[in-house]
Amino acid sequence: METGKYRLVKRMRLAARIIGFGMVGFGGTMLVGEAVSEYLREGWAVITEVTPTDPGVLLVVIGAVALAGCILSRWRERLAGILLVSVAAALGAHIATYAGRNHALVWAMVGLPFLVSGLLFLNAWRLSKELT
Repeated sequence: METGKYRLVKRMRLAARIIGFGMVGFGGTMLVGEAVSEYLREGWAVITEVTPTDPGVLLVVIGAVALAGCILSRWRERLAGILLVSVAAALGAHIATYAGRNHALVWAMVGLPFLVSGLLFLNAWRLSKELT
């Protein structure tokens, strides 16, 4: 029975890492594409007139926290799970504030994978504590 739980924990960790890193890569690609298109449209004004409260800057910060959570998952599953769940909540707040419509659909595409990944890490951490 212990080997079955151990394999389940390993699979949960792997699935959480794939989902987390995949979404960080997807989000990073979206942000780079948006930044390039804004630069081509407006020139250097995009960079020189940026403020910390711009929606793009907030998304970069949220993405950096998500990347940190995915990297920390190698050593600290509980912390990684908490960070990724908080990223999902932050994306929900960001979408509610800045998105035009279809908030639930946008969050389901962008925030839900981080929530699933974070919950998988937290559940894997809980099960691994039961095994030891």
